[in-house]
Amino acid sequence: MHTLEDVDKHKLPQHVAVIMDGNGRWAKQRGKLRVFGHENGVEAVRRTVENCAKLQISYLTLYAFSTENWNRPKVEVETLMKLLVASLRKELKTLHKNNIRLNTIGNIESLPSKAQKELTEVITKTANNSGMTLTLALSYGSREEIKSAVKDIAFKVKNNIISPENIDEAVINTHLYTHFLPDVDLLIRTSGEQRISNFLLWQIAYAELYFIDVFWPDFSEHHLVEAILSYQNRERRFGKTSEQLN
Repeated sequence: MHTLEDVDKHKLPQHVAVIMDGNGRWAKQRGKLRVFGHENGVEAVRRTVENCAKLQISYLTLYAFSTENWNRPKVEVETLMKLLVASLRKELKTLHKNNIRLNTIGNIESLPSKAQKELTEVITKTANNSGMTLTLALSYGSREEIKSAVKDIAFKVKNNIISPENIDEAVINTHLYTHFLPDVDLLIRTSGEQRISNFLLWQIAYAELYFIDVFWPDFSEHHLVEAILSYQNRERRFGKTSEQLN
């Protein structure tokens, strides 16, 4: 079984993004309520964050709550928000210990006031940490993000702030929620599902995709290492040929 020591530190993905899927099904397999899966999913988050920090991954982005997740049963949504607040309070020491800076993307204003307050406090308190940047995607949807960027750019064009001829990828990037992040190198999705689910659609244009048939609460160091080793064994051509790269 591979461990962190087996990873080539010279070929690390700079930005890893994770769709943390399968908490509910994990709980159902055990005859428990879905909330039991979410509670155990928090442990998987801690493991993954700490292991990425040990590997010196620069950026880790976790899909914690999508815009579509608001359509789930009210009790489940309320529980998820309470878990978010409790986890942020509990993990502040861990973030400092691992020199991790917290950020968030999404429609944060739609979160409960307690969650917004806790997020703001932890983001402020970890702002000077210089290691890995951990970004939580909360109330996030990529189509909404792109729509917002288009509206902002259209407004600036209308008011002669931006010339249409000058709109390029860099301009679009600066208007996305993720303007402070590089493009995703490796996207991991757990639970066996093989879809993107409206997550970082612009940012994963050239990402390596890794789907694993393991529910999120069971995602371990071994699974993370396997994903990174798979990434390291792939040839990333970005439209070029193998001969051009060599």
